[in-house]
Amino acid sequence: MRVVRLASETDFDGWRAAARALRAEAAAPADVLWTVDGGQASLFPAETPQAPAAGDGGFKVSRAFVDLASRVALHRSAERFDLLYRLLWRLEATPRLLEIASDPDVALALDMQSQVNRAAHKMKAFVRFREVETAGEGEAFVAWFEPAHRVTEATAPFFTRRFSNMAFSILTPDVCAHWDTDALSFSPGADPADAPAGDDLEAYWRTYYASTFNPARLRPATMVREMPKRYWRNLPEAALIPEMTRAAGDRTTQMVEKAPSQPARRIVRAAQRASRDATFDGAAPDSLEAVAAGVDACRRCPLWRDATQGVAGEGPASARLMIVGEQPGDQEDLAGRPFVGPAGQVFDQALAAAGVPRREAYVTNAVKHFKHELRGKRRIHKTPEAPEIEACRWWLDAERRLVRPRVIVAMGATAARAVLGKASPISKVRGQVLQLEDQAQAVVTWHPSYLLRVPDAEAKARAEGQFIADLKLAWSLAGKG
Repeated sequence: MRVVRLASETDFDGWRAAARALRAEAAAPADVLWTVDGGQASLFPAETPQAPAAGDGGFKVSRAFVDLASRVALHRSAERFDLLYRLLWRLEATPRLLEIASDPDVALALDMQSQVNRAAHKMKAFVRFREVETAGEGEAFVAWFEPAHRVTEATAPFFTRRFSNMAFSILTPDVCAHWDTDALSFSPGADPADAPAGDDLEAYWRTYYASTFNPARLRPATMVREMPKRYWRNLPEAALIPEMTRAAGDRTTQMVEKAPSQPARRIVRAAQRASRDATFDGAAPDSLEAVAAGVDACRRCPLWRDATQGVAGEGPASARLMIVGEQPGDQEDLAGRPFVGPAGQVFDQALAAAGVPRREAYVTNAVKHFKHELRGKRRIHKTPEAPEIEACRWWLDAERRLVRPRVIVAMGATAARAVLGKASPISKVRGQVLQLEDQAQAVVTWHPSYLLRVPDAEAKARAEGQFIADLKLAWSLAGKG
């Protein structure tokens, strides 16, 4: 039995060097025991052969395996290093092993990688700094965080980029990260007693959170899944959640009963002037508020006649990601907001699974009025035709010009035609990265309503997985993943 003692729980470089040497010696996985000993300086006795150099007949693996292994090494499972060496051993006989998702070892490694990535994402989302007093050294900030896996060292550079001019420390039970605005360093893990108490800024943070909370969009199960309760004790806003959740129903009723706010009269008059003649483009809107008013007054095609109102997009004016659907549905037409009906629920669930915060994306539709036909008292969706898509493309182009997203997700054939300027079968272009003329990139995917219509369970699961993967791809292209 060969015993390998790694220098730390996250000593991936040590594992990699030892694994190469063991593989060169043809040491079987069952004959190797991986342990961690922080006091052990060397991994092998002096007589142990070193790993072969590149080009010296050594066993080589793909970059994909190295990337996977570097993330799995951060998992808290005691079996992670043994699993990785077992995969390394098997790769020589099966070079494309990682493509076999049904293989138990591969499936376990991919699941560990996903858990580690999720832990890193949660750290980025839920670290809350508190100002602490220093002895004449200026302001400094400290945060306490308990990551699900050992991601502190890998995630710390994210905070140095975001808070480059702020001296801070992130304390965790595993390791502590320190940034002095010049260099990043690490020290041994801390105790919860070292965590800082609240500061004056927390009141402002709670006020901000309360003002952005939308009771109509409350999904408790989704909220707990995306904001696990294990993190609540370190989040100043978490104290507000129970009461806001309890009062959500009453607040939603009040919102529905309250008369909608009206845009400025100047904007309404300008929109009405621009829409008098459907063949006249008029002056291009110079704000998203002007787009919303213009959409509601638009007469560029006949769809306005049977719709309750025009539905423009919503989201940050500087969003890096724009997501385009087909058209408002029945509930969107009544609410005046995109993606709030059944397809909107599927959309929100997929965004959560992909790690894409909806509040950071600009969400809109290719066609801004609800096209439908009456069947009894029901309004049944009808697919927009090419002239209607082209007529409404003027508004979509205005949104693109004002938001200037890095990436645009086109959901469904109608959105693909509006974004790409031509008909594009979803099955042929889905999941690809397409370059647009305005330097943005486009990703075409399924529309959420399609996922509701797929009758076969296996096909539906496959389409849902593709949809989530496409959203993840777009989020990473936008520089957010």
